[in-house]
Parts: sequence; structure tokens; C-alpha cells
Amino acid sequence: MLQSRHLLSGLGLSLMIATLSANAAGLSAEHKAFGKTNDGTPVEQYILRNSHGMQATVITYGATLQSLKVADKHGKFDDVVLGFDDVQGYQKGTAYFGATIGRFGNRLAEGAFELDGKRYQVPQNDKTNALHGGTLGFDKKVWKAQETKDKDSVGVTLTYLSADGEMGFPGNLTTEVTYRLTDNNELRIDYKASTDKPTVLNLTNHSYFNLAGAGNGDILKQVATLHASHYTPVTAKLIPTGELAPVTGTPMDFTKPTAIGTHIKADHPQLKFAEPKQGGFDFNWALDTKGDIGKVATEVSDPQSGRVLQLFTTEPGVQFYTSNFLDGTVKGKGGKVYPHWGAFTLETQHYPDSPNQPDFPSTRLDPGQTYSHSVVLKFSAK
Repeated sequence: MLQSRHLLSGLGLSLMIATLSANAAGLSAEHKAFGKTNDGTPVEQYILRNSHGMQATVITYGATLQSLKVADKHGKFDDVVLGFDDVQGYQKGTAYFGATIGRFGNRLAEGAFELDGKRYQVPQNDKTNALHGGTLGFDKKVWKAQETKDKDSVGVTLTYLSADGEMGFPGNLTTEVTYRLTDNNELRIDYKASTDKPTVLNLTNHSYFNLAGAGNGDILKQVATLHASHYTPVTAKLIPTGELAPVTGTPMDFTKPTAIGTHIKADHPQLKFAEPKQGGFDFNWALDTKGDIGKVATEVSDPQSGRVLQLFTTEPGVQFYTSNFLDGTVKGKGGKVYPHWGAFTLETQHYPDSPNQPDFPSTRLDPGQTYSHSVVLKFSAK
């Protein structure tokens, strides 16, 4: 494992030595310090680069995708994910920018679930729901990290041991998340986990994308295609009703390329549940790809920059969220302000509240089983 080493000189100055590696394919990785948490825990940063200039930066706080620099149609690079320039921004933040989400992504009704006849309680942090693992989820933990590389990719593997009972979840859970950058302008994220007691698990990445560049206006003219003929409608508490409803005839129909802003203010009760004042998207779509990572699950393009994002996943669902609760008060990287509807998420996942929804795909994980989940983000420009 590569580590940042701090050496004390005769003058008492500490110098950080960044480690740098490369492989024959033109892929390289740089590793350096990214500051410390408020309690003094060091946080590390891994910068992954390919031969085309694409760059992905991952920090050990929250196993977070901190930056993703992608070329537009003119070859100009910009950072297309929202985030912060320092650890304290992530510590104080409540939007989960770029973070690995666990143990349970999305919402659990009343913060509770039953497993083998026993009720478990997760802290409620979204009104009466538990959201993204409770009050101190995986996004607020410092993970261990080790560089990985092969002939086709360069990356970093992050690991975290969640103790039995943490945030109310049963079992000692070992989680591994690997980010890999390829020379095909693909960022791949692979998840693995194992437990010593029956538990529930739903991991995802919570990156906020703006293909025009983070902080460069809203995403209403960016064009989305979701290969999903059904979605999971929600109650006013944003908990699924249990139904898989057709998107046909609703604002949730993105089966053909549609500008995100086309129906975002439509007079539809589901949109009002997601954002009562103006409307917005914050729903789980049941993907028609059904876990086939060889098929495009979603595609979003930006007509102005020409950037295109194609997403492939092994998961049955994706949460498409239009940053409805960003309000222009959050300052991110480079001091840029993140406006309302300033980004979208594509959170690959099992369906929300699955432990309480018997007709949804199971999120149960038993000892001896290995949880696995992969997603590929492929970028191009046209």
C-alpha cells in the first residue's frame, strides 16, 4: 500500500511526499495528503489520469469522488461533479456530494426494518425516514485506501469495517469500493461486501453531475434518456407505495431523449412530493436493462458542451435526482455557487425501502455471501 509520508526536517518543517505511479497504457496515479478531519484524522487523495487527459480524484473521507475532469467537444476540460476543496466542506456538508452511501442508500420508512422476526432501528435523519444510512453513514467515515493498477486501468480500492450495531444495522460488515479509470474514458466503480450476521445492504455513489461543469448554471437543458419503462411512485413521505408504475403519460417518461427541464414543473403530484415549491425529480426508476452491465442504462448529454455520459450498471434501479434542495447558498470548489437544479444524480441501487417492501428485489445479505455491484460511467463528446 502506498502511503503519504511526513518527514520532519531540522527546522521542524513537515514535508509531504506524494507518490506517483504509471503504467504502459499512459495511465497514472498520484497520491497525496488532503488535510485532516476536525479530530485530526488524516485524509488522503488519489488522482487518477488517463492518456487523454481525463482525471478522477478520490478522497478517503467518505470514499468520495471529489473531482472528475472531462473534455468537451473542443477538448476543453472541466470538472463535472460537485464537491469541496477541503475536508471540512465534506464534514459540514449534508448533500452527500460524491460520497459512497451505506449501509443503506435511499430511504427506510420510519428508519426501521425487520429481519428474521427482529426489528432494527436506524436513526431518522429525513423527517421520519432514515436516509442514506442514518445520521453517520459511510459518507462521514475515513476509509483505508490502496492503489490498484493493471494493464487496462489505474485505480484505488477503499475499505471500511462497519461494526455490528453501527447505525442500528446488524453484523460486522466489511465493504470494499474500487474506482478504476481506463483509457477508454470510463470510470468504473465496483462494490464488494461481506457480513458475519444477516443484514441488509444497498450501496451507491452519490455524485452530482453537471455536464457543463460544476457550478456552471443549471442542468435543465441537458438531455436525459432513462431506459426504464417503470418507476416506483412514492407517498408524500417519499416512501415507495410498493407499485411499479408505467412512466407512459407521466413526467417520469425519459424513454426517449428529453431535456431535463421539459416537465420538471409539470402539475403532477409526484413532482410536488419531490419538491413542494417548484417540482423536481427524486425517484427510483426500474431499469429495463435488469442488471445487464453490457447495456446502456441511462444517457445524459449537454448540447452546449457536447459532453455525453453513458451509465451501465448491474443494479435493478437508478435514483434520478435533480438537486431540488440546492438553493444557491452552497459554495463549492473554486468558490463556485451551486444553484437550484444545478446538477443531477444517477444513484445505481436496489429500490428504496426494499426491506419493508416484500415485492421488491431483496437487499438481504447473509454470512457466506458476497454483495457485489458495479457501475461504469463512460464519457465522450459530440
